[in-house]
Amino acid sequence: MTSGADPTATLTRGGEWWAGVRALAPMLLGVAPFGLIYGVLAVNAGMPAWLACAMSAIVFGGASQMILTQLWAAGTPAVLIAVTVAMVNLRHALYSATMAPALAHLPGRWKALISYLLTDEAFAAMTRRLSDDDEHKRYRHWFFFGAGFALWASWQVSTLAGVLVGAQIPRDWPLDFFLPLTFIAIIVPGIKRRSHAAAALAATALAVACYGMPHKLGLMVAALGGIAAGMLLLGKDRRQRKPAATEPAA
Repeated sequence: MTSGADPTATLTRGGEWWAGVRALAPMLLGVAPFGLIYGVLAVNAGMPAWLACAMSAIVFGGASQMILTQLWAAGTPAVLIAVTVAMVNLRHALYSATMAPALAHLPGRWKALISYLLTDEAFAAMTRRLSDDDEHKRYRHWFFFGAGFALWASWQVSTLAGVLVGAQIPRDWPLDFFLPLTFIAIIVPGIKRRSHAAAALAATALAVACYGMPHKLGLMVAALGGIAAGMLLLGKDRRQRKPAATEPAA
C-alpha cells in the first residue's frame, strides 16, 4: 500500500465512482444549459417530446443532437441525417482508440458501458486516470463509470427540462440563434494551433458559401473542407519541423 494521509480513500469501487462524479462536476455547469437549449429547440422544431428525450438517451451527443434537430426541422431525409450525425460523432473513434488499452482486461459488459458513456467531457476526465499507479488501476473503470454517468444523468435531466419548457414557448421565437453561439463557445477555446484555425476558418467559409444547398448538405461540405484544410496545414507544419529536428547540433 502506498504511503499518504489516507491511501485507501478512493481505492474502493464506490470511492472511485464518486471520484469520477466529482471530476465531472465542474463541467456540468456548461452541460446543463446545453441540454436545456437542445430540449427547447427539439420541441420547437416539431420533434415529439418522447423522441427528443429518446435522442438524448440513444445518440447521447450534444453537437450531433443539435445538428440532428436542424436537419429534422428542414425535412432532411433520414439517410442524410444518419450520415451527418455519424460524421459529427466520428471523433469518438479516436477517443475509443485512446481508451482501449486501459479497458482491454475488462469483460465485454464494461467495455460496452464505458464506450456508451464516452463523450468529450468524460474523455477529458478519464484520460487523467490513464497514467495511474497499479493500485489505482484496480478500480479505475469505476472512475470511468462515475464520470460518464454524471454527464449522462445531467444531460437527460436538462433535456427533459428543456422539453417541458419548450412546450410553453411560442415556436416563432428565434431560439435557434443560440445554436451557433453554443458551438462557438465549444470550438473557440480549443483552437490552439494553426491547423485548428485553418480548419475552423475553412469550415466557416464553406458553411456560409454552401448555405443554400438542399437538405443542409452545406454542413457536410463544410465539415469535409475544414478537415482537409486542417490536415493540409498540419502536414506542412510537420515538414517544416522535420529538417530542424534532424539538423546536427553545432
